[in-house]
Amino acid sequence: MNGFARWVQSVALSLGAGGLFFVAFLDSSFLSLPEINDLLLVWMVTRHKERMVLYAGAATLGSLAGCLALYSIGRKGGEALARRRFGSEHVDRAVRTFQRYGVMAILIPSLLPPPAPFKIFVLLSGVAGIGVSRFILALSIGRGVRYFGEGMLAVRYGDQALELIREQGRTVALALAALAVAGLMGYLLWRKSRAHSS
Repeated sequence: MNGFARWVQSVALSLGAGGLFFVAFLDSSFLSLPEINDLLLVWMVTRHKERMVLYAGAATLGSLAGCLALYSIGRKGGEALARRRFGSEHVDRAVRTFQRYGVMAILIPSLLPPPAPFKIFVLLSGVAGIGVSRFILALSIGRGVRYFGEGMLAVRYGDQALELIREQGRTVALALAALAVAGLMGYLLWRKSRAHSS
């Protein structure tokens, strides 16, 4: 897999934003390429800071497309596949999480770095019948916060951002997750207070 990962990296670098889309699609769907997309994104932004929005957007859209492929499999009867791939215990726990938290069960894992399990949540969001528009919204927020956050780190810190992601990637992702959850909770409270006042 290391040789394949290096090949994917070199192809992605030669394709620019299209390469980031390709790697994010593969990583979010049928292959696991842990951290390659994050590191490629940061490295490419440090070389071309003016393209940060393009690169982060390509990574976000690629991840969204890959996740939609897995989600579709879940919608079309992927429970048996999920149980074979992830084990019944993990599947049962994930279904309970969806029943309790809804789209938050996809939003929060979408922010977390490897080795946090993510694909099981994507697949089971289809199995659990989460609506496609809610799925896309939660995933767009989660992946957008992650990749645009990394892009901003690359703009701010340059090459040091690569070391930061390598050494403190988990901490950075957890901080981004906490920010996203806080923002979402603030938005939900604001909507609730607005509904009460009207």
